[in-house]
Amino acid sequence: MNGQSRTQYVASSDGVSVAFHELGGEGPPLVFVHATGFHGHCYRRIAESLLDIRRCLAIDLRGHGDSTSPTNGRFEWAGMVDDLCAVLEALEIDEPLDFVGHSLGGAVILGTELRRPTSIRRAWLFEPIVFPGIDKRGPSPLIEGARKRRATFESFDAAIDRYRSRPPFDAIDPSVLDDYVRFGFRPDADGVSLKCAPESEAATFANADGTLFDRVAAIDADVRLVGSTDGDAPAMFAPLAAAQIPGAVFECWDGETHFGPFTHPGRAAEEIRAFIEG
Repeated sequence: MNGQSRTQYVASSDGVSVAFHELGGEGPPLVFVHATGFHGHCYRRIAESLLDIRRCLAIDLRGHGDSTSPTNGRFEWAGMVDDLCAVLEALEIDEPLDFVGHSLGGAVILGTELRRPTSIRRAWLFEPIVFPGIDKRGPSPLIEGARKRRATFESFDAAIDRYRSRPPFDAIDPSVLDDYVRFGFRPDADGVSLKCAPESEAATFANADGTLFDRVAAIDADVRLVGSTDGDAPAMFAPLAAAQIPGAVFECWDGETHFGPFTHPGRAAEEIRAFIEG
């Protein structure tokens, strides 16, 4: 990959302008959908190993990356499904597509399949947020942690150095961390600041779709659902989510965490290749 990508924009609901990035490649489209607080360019390291077989595209969901925030300030996940649907309609491709989804992104892909049946040909999903009985009452460590995130650094390099020194970013592949920062921050008068504001990330966590677990039983698509063994909720519920989807196959990455695709992008690329070509 030459480090360049081409970004296009499409209108979604709630006044959102959705960015999607052409990462290069030949063949049928492969669409990457990111985790909360991240953006499409975080998956460039994975995509670069697949450019010989797929035209790789990555979306920035509302309030993330280069996409704008909803004018009503609301971050319902149904709106993020609107974002992905808007991109698929802009692509004007009638046949089912291949997808890679991570965390929130996996949930959005499944929600899109429910909204637009036969959107998925094959979907490789790492710990999609598909939980039974999501309880939105009381404080959430994820929401509070997002609100406390440091939003501004003196420079891109200062941000990279800071993240590299502490978990979970210290375990991330250096090239992925570089993409996360250089495409996830924008220069401003104070140095560089997060494109996904802490409050936008917190609002995304706060609006998790508690209905999705029951609804995915209606999905008829080829899904590979991958989980880690870190003991956190996404890992614990990943096999249950896979069992809810008829025909889905579950795979466990032993010893990995929710950041598995970022810590071992080469492994992710190999398994995605085998799955979508199989």
